[in-house]
Amino acid sequence: MKFGKRNTAKAGYDAAVKTPVIRCSICTGEQVAGFQRKDTGTFEEVMLIRDAADLQAFRDAYGIEGEIRKIY
Repeated sequence: MKFGKRNTAKAGYDAAVKTPVIRCSICTGEQVAGFQRKDTGTFEEVMLIRDAADLQAFRDAYGIEGEIRKIY
């Protein structure tokens, strides 16, 4: 197994196919950031959001600006 530097390249997503969203649990309050496909509506998890720093890290990693819609 080879160990080395972590890939720090900026991740991307296709805005024509996917929309960034935050999935929120009504029962537990857990929030998960990810992408929802526009054609099928399926959700792809990317990371758990515990605080504002996690949300900012998600925005920075994918270059997301503006409001992120919440789904329940």
